[in-house]
Amino acid sequence: MTTDTNIEQIAFQLILHAGNAKSLLMEAMYIAREGKFSEAREKVTEANAELRKAHHSQTTLIQSEANGEKYPINILLVHAQDHLMNCLTTRDLVEEIIFLHEKTSHL
Repeated sequence: MTTDTNIEQIAFQLILHAGNAKSLLMEAMYIAREGKFSEAREKVTEANAELRKAHHSQTTLIQSEANGEKYPINILLVHAQDHLMNCLTTRDLVEEIIFLHEKTSHL
């Protein structure tokens, strides 16, 4: 059974890992601007590891609900999900920005 405290812990884990991932992604973008593409891709890899941790936390909650547990709408959890979804969008955009920086670096 997932308690309100557990839901809050899961929400904070989502916020923590999504926040870490977003910071790493922004770092990757700035590093790519300097032409350090390999280093930028390493940061993206680190960010993906953080996103996997966030996804694991999210999956725990989804599985509990799929097993019949019901939860009231929790604004903290909505906020955490928003952080995660924004980070996933950021990742897609940063990957494209790194690609474009690399493609145009010789011009």
